[in-house]
Amino acid sequence: MLDILYQDATLVAINKPTGLLLHRSAIDRHETRFALQLLRDQIGQRVYPVHRLDKPTSGVLVFALDRETAAQLAAAFTTGEVHKLYIAVVRGYTAEEGTIDYPLRVEPDRMTDRDARQDKGPQTALTDYRRLAGVELPVRVDRYPSSRYSLIETAPRTGRKHQIRRHMKHIAHPIVGDTTYGKSRHNRLFLERFGSTRLLLHARSLAFHHPATVQALTITAPLDEAFGNVLKQLGWYEMIGRGSTPHQPLPGAQTPPATHPP
Repeated sequence: MLDILYQDATLVAINKPTGLLLHRSAIDRHETRFALQLLRDQIGQRVYPVHRLDKPTSGVLVFALDRETAAQLAAAFTTGEVHKLYIAVVRGYTAEEGTIDYPLRVEPDRMTDRDARQDKGPQTALTDYRRLAGVELPVRVDRYPSSRYSLIETAPRTGRKHQIRRHMKHIAHPIVGDTTYGKSRHNRLFLERFGSTRLLLHARSLAFHHPATVQALTITAPLDEAFGNVLKQLGWYEMIGRGSTPHQPLPGAQTPPATHPP
């Protein structure tokens, strides 16, 4: 059963577990379980995806329950009216806070993005981040006698594919557990020392104006046991916890407008 975080007559949000695809993908042809079908069967009605989460990323995933709401929510994501907040563990000590302004090229999925142009140039991509904590482990991984890691919260202002993962790699602070953009030696350390087998990236919360009521709505997803155990061992768990926390925008991050746009 999927963990339903919020549901009303027009939309539903789940806490997507790591390893679950949103829908079918040419890259993962062997997969037979998808969030779209599981949620449809669980609530007994059709659902419409309005945004994406990568397969290894956990956290808040919103679906509309009708076409009109789907169009409104999809537009809100596209125009930056949805504030997205993620939690991640990355290699090294990041700056206390910053904004990554680095255009990204389109990386289309052969099945779901088959109509996307392959020759598009880089697209604007902005990601705000803030370091919450850091730790230095007495373990040699690279050329240094110890290894440093940071707990960060990050808020992408744009919605490019794998944006946070690619941006953190770009500034030399890849996310731990990332088998595509990360460092295998650091991934191995977290596996051996903390038993971590997942990408340490979690979609913590989404904040937006409800398309039907126009009221501000924040949906927060608790960490799963695996991510929580890593944070406990690093002494960071109490900074995040498992329950809801107030939605605190990062410096420079876009937040929902005071009134619903026309």
